[in-house]
Amino acid sequence: MRCVFAPFVSIVLVAVASASADWRDVRNGYVIPDEGYCDQPYVVVLGDGAWLCTMTTGAGEEGATKQHIVSTRSPDQGKTWGPLIDIEPPGPPEASWVTPLLMPSGRVYAFYTYNADNLRSVKLSNGGETKRVDTLGQFVFKYSDDGGLTWSAERFTIPVRAFAIDRENVYGGSVRFMWSVAKPLIFENDVYIGLSKVGNFGQGFIERSEGVVLHSANLLSEPDPAKVMWETLPDGDVGLRAPEGPIAEEQNVTFLSDGALFCTYRTTQGHPCHAYSRDGGKTWTPPAYMTYAPGGRLVKHPRAANFVRRFGNGKYLYWFHNHGGKTYEGRNPVWISGGVEKDGAIHWSQPEILLYDIDPKTRMSYPDFIEDGGKFFVTETQKTVARVHEIPVDLLDGMWAHAESRVGVPRDSAVDVRGDADMTTGMSLPALPPIAPGSGFTIELRLTLPSGPANGTILDTRDDAGKGIVVSIANSAIAFALADGAASEVYESDPVLKSGATQNVTIIVDGGPRVAMFVIDGRLSDGGEARAQGWYRVGETIADINGRAAIDVAGGVGKLDVLRVYARALRVNEAIENQRADGE
Repeated sequence: MRCVFAPFVSIVLVAVASASADWRDVRNGYVIPDEGYCDQPYVVVLGDGAWLCTMTTGAGEEGATKQHIVSTRSPDQGKTWGPLIDIEPPGPPEASWVTPLLMPSGRVYAFYTYNADNLRSVKLSNGGETKRVDTLGQFVFKYSDDGGLTWSAERFTIPVRAFAIDRENVYGGSVRFMWSVAKPLIFENDVYIGLSKVGNFGQGFIERSEGVVLHSANLLSEPDPAKVMWETLPDGDVGLRAPEGPIAEEQNVTFLSDGALFCTYRTTQGHPCHAYSRDGGKTWTPPAYMTYAPGGRLVKHPRAANFVRRFGNGKYLYWFHNHGGKTYEGRNPVWISGGVEKDGAIHWSQPEILLYDIDPKTRMSYPDFIEDGGKFFVTETQKTVARVHEIPVDLLDGMWAHAESRVGVPRDSAVDVRGDADMTTGMSLPALPPIAPGSGFTIELRLTLPSGPANGTILDTRDDAGKGIVVSIANSAIAFALADGAASEVYESDPVLKSGATQNVTIIVDGGPRVAMFVIDGRLSDGGEARAQGWYRVGETIADINGRAAIDVAGGVGKLDVLRVYARALRVNEAIENQRADGE
């Protein structure tokens, strides 16, 4: 039987200005022109302030015969763009996966995979063949000395050293399979480019892969491209691999202030890999799944691009998808984590949602991060449309502050109940915002649990029709149920509640991406070993989940030290700031 305790404490929600356009919604970005298919829209900021974007495009789907590479310029930080300029004309032969490099001299190099022998099909590992021939041939480059208005007629081939994976392919290495998604890195006087080698094509298109890093010690100083020297790293016959499974690909490289190189890449095991090199790429740490900190929790990520960029302030940003899928799917929403250096390693903040599409099936990938005039931007592609988006600086600052363990101050609290509530004080709850774009809400709790098992309801606003919300404890996890009178859903946190402990719990419902998530004691739930992810998609029809104004507050499951309700979805790292201020 449900009881309502009196007297009531009125809870006043903070007013929030309506958001006519959520900047995270990919549809609100500025479109980069293309010919139909589009991939890897990477940008360099030229000396005159213009942006030069290179991309792979073509009239058709990915891998179509007419696939080629182009450039386009923007005078206004991606708002408008000029005409597409061919770096290579439409195929055949196919030219694909272009990445740009801006030199101190102003010259721009474009590196890409080129089907130099104009092969029209290649063998599969099972004896069949595929007519997709855009991920093979030679790794080459052209250059522009006029900001991408024209490109050199001559292309120059990088002599990529053969590894065992090349010699073991169906052609014995006489045909090479490769591609790069890595934006070239300048570090001190050297240039590094990540490159993925493919063993064979077959199931899932790419059946086996590993990574290498191309290194040039004289590209910055040698004006004649024909005289540029290259080496393929690491030393030996084996590239950067995964701890398990045949897939280790899309390596991209950045650097640390102590001179180390840092590389991330994707796998099919539900986790990305990371590796450090402290000798210029000649050797690397053993294959290892990426963690948020040395010895810490594993990062979750599917078979999708996961890129790290270092900014001018010496801090890092990591693009990933925050779930443990093992396929190419699940690229919406996009999550990011902020990184800072500590003791020779990168430590990562808890993730935040960067971008989303209202269609869960939309796949966003192959980003580039741009820093220009004190602003930060990101490009991305859905393979049929590419866009550029400005990233609010305060989002990045919040993640970097968390990674540095700086404590913030609670903001715009709607209610603050402390002390002797003991989960038996009746309260009144005004209407929660609808679960819709530009809207959402957050519930913060600080609980002291009993020394024995604690299972039961903490608070309940359901009316006689079942409409409302319920927060409860079950099996060491927080359960959050919501219902609109027609449909209901229940979400569970990771099972991290501890008998006799005082713990901070934040439940965030973000109406833009329609995501519900839990932050407990400074950590965003990620599903642990039980689930692929710790966040949930809220059903697309659920909007108004307001039940009774009176809250049932149950007794017997511990002490409620703090209750706050916000009329907006807090960012994850805002929630962590509040928890730290409360005494995480």
